[in-house]
Amino acid sequence: MENENMILGQEKISKLLLKFSVPCVMGLLISALYNIVDQIFIGNSELGYLGNAATGVSFPVICIANAFAWCVGDGAASYLSICAGRKDSDSAHKCVGTGITVTFLISIVLLLICQLFATPLMSLFGASSQTLDMAVEYFRIVAAFFPFYLLLNVMNSMIRADGSPAFAMAAMLTGAVINIILDPVFIFLLKWGIAGAAWATAIGQVASFVVCAVYFRKPKSFVLTKRSFLPDGAILRSTISLGAATFVTQISIVVLSLVGNMTLAHYGALSKYGPDIPISVFSIQTKVYTVVCNIVTGIVLGGQPIFGYNYGAKRMDRVRETYQLVLKSTLVVGIVATLIFQLRPELVIGIFGSGNALYQEFAIKTFRIYLSLMSITCLVKMTAVFFQSIGKSVRAVVASLIRDIVCFTPLALFLPRFLESAEAGNGINGILFAAPMADMVAVVVILCLTVPFFRGLKKEEKAEEIADCIIKASQPGTIITINREHGTAGKQIGKVVAEKLNIPFYYKEMTALAAQESGLDKAFISDLNDNAPGILNELYLSTTVVKQAVIAQEQVIHKIADNGACVIVGRAADYVLRNYDNVIRIFIHAPKEYRVNKIMEMYGDTREEAYRYLKRSDDARAAYYRNISGQNWGEPRNYTLCLDASMGIDTCAELICSLVKK
Repeated sequence: MENENMILGQEKISKLLLKFSVPCVMGLLISALYNIVDQIFIGNSELGYLGNAATGVSFPVICIANAFAWCVGDGAASYLSICAGRKDSDSAHKCVGTGITVTFLISIVLLLICQLFATPLMSLFGASSQTLDMAVEYFRIVAAFFPFYLLLNVMNSMIRADGSPAFAMAAMLTGAVINIILDPVFIFLLKWGIAGAAWATAIGQVASFVVCAVYFRKPKSFVLTKRSFLPDGAILRSTISLGAATFVTQISIVVLSLVGNMTLAHYGALSKYGPDIPISVFSIQTKVYTVVCNIVTGIVLGGQPIFGYNYGAKRMDRVRETYQLVLKSTLVVGIVATLIFQLRPELVIGIFGSGNALYQEFAIKTFRIYLSLMSITCLVKMTAVFFQSIGKSVRAVVASLIRDIVCFTPLALFLPRFLESAEAGNGINGILFAAPMADMVAVVVILCLTVPFFRGLKKEEKAEEIADCIIKASQPGTIITINREHGTAGKQIGKVVAEKLNIPFYYKEMTALAAQESGLDKAFISDLNDNAPGILNELYLSTTVVKQAVIAQEQVIHKIADNGACVIVGRAADYVLRNYDNVIRIFIHAPKEYRVNKIMEMYGDTREEAYRYLKRSDDARAAYYRNISGQNWGEPRNYTLCLDASMGIDTCAELICSLVKK
């Protein structure tokens, strides 16, 4: 960790960004190839735009499958990173096995649902009488291979987290190349039509799955056994919480696709284009849009570790420099794409087949209107990843949802209705104008999020000096961990216990030691429990820089415990030291009214402020503990002794000391 941190904090930004971004961009582009090549070959076959419309309506259901796979995969990848940092190989292999087993079970359920309800699902997502049979045929073949497809995505994420991104990319590239080779063979040579495209995709996915499966024979940081594949509930909860942000993102794409397809089919049927041309064109537009967004996402994901580490280390000059470079790269990609879509959209459209005159007319209009503000769309995507990378979860969620869910979805529903009522057949244009209108609103929100943030960044590189903090001398004996509700004076109880037993006491000292361990700022580590309210805490804790801080904290807790008897307050130390036999785990609680009065006494808060701060603090501590351990904070069976703080500090301290002596 030390060498990597030194590089992130000292190496030239442009060199770092190039190093991290290129593999990210390549990986995302290879992933996008699977669906794009199908559309290209189908569009240029006798199936034409109707074939593309048929494959387009299956896209939302495939996104639902992706949501489950990437939730488990990204969550497992984050959990594996944490396990690697704390050298917890036992949890690592259970995480991998649990993720694979659960994904397989989910894929079987999805497979059965899709096979049984293929026809109503395709109708729901916009298939017309002309495309329904083709859509069902394509979808049933692709859905039959969901176990391979979902496992491929999950295993690929795990391989990257295991320190083998090149292998993960090679696995995806293998399937994409096979898909590209088989598409023309099955579609043109064997005349299998849309089924040929489905089989080419499925075989490519199976090939990628096999390559990934081979990797698990000799992974780097864990060893799989039969026991690994028995699902572990606590690990699964942690995995899902870490992958929840990815799940929400994918489901938002499903909502977007569902609304889009239904609107296109309805208002397309009322226009001269009919229901199939708009869906076919949007199927192509979505793939092109995805390619551009993947390039931008790859660039900013490459900057993620640079943003995260330097923000945590209070190197705000490097945060600004990285942001400026990523921003320039993002705008260049967006502007180049916009110029192509405005000046020569037919070049892009032609790649996917020609179609008739109405098809060409609507396609050109779609690219010129719908994608007219592509550079702003890229900026929105970049901003969401940026704020997530530095742990600003509220801003990240707002940036993620503002364009597509908050603005575009309602506009896509109501604008076509308004235009149709004004002029029959004109409603279809409403969905085209909904995108640039959503972009204009989103950019204002993005500026409101970003400008004040950068104005508020402090120029100093370190908040406080940390060099003098050391692990204190001790002797073999009992380690006491104290977890406490806010307002119970748990820290004071711990201090009294340490004084009575003449052993070291650790509270804020742990954050200083962890700062030394990781190179991050002490204040940043100290605020791990407080930087995100309740429901957003898991998203905050899943970011790279926060995982670095958590790992550093856990390493320090292990060093402190190995040094001898002591008292450790907070930081889920009871769970971190779960494999130590000489630990007494204490949980301090008290009636709410007692705690409110205590907060008012200690901090001078009003009663209303005390209630609000108490709830926020307890929610954050519970979320942090759940994220670290997969267990419920304050669950009595997880502790040796639970004490009511209203008995008084001295009484609680005496009870703990008596337990230690016995």
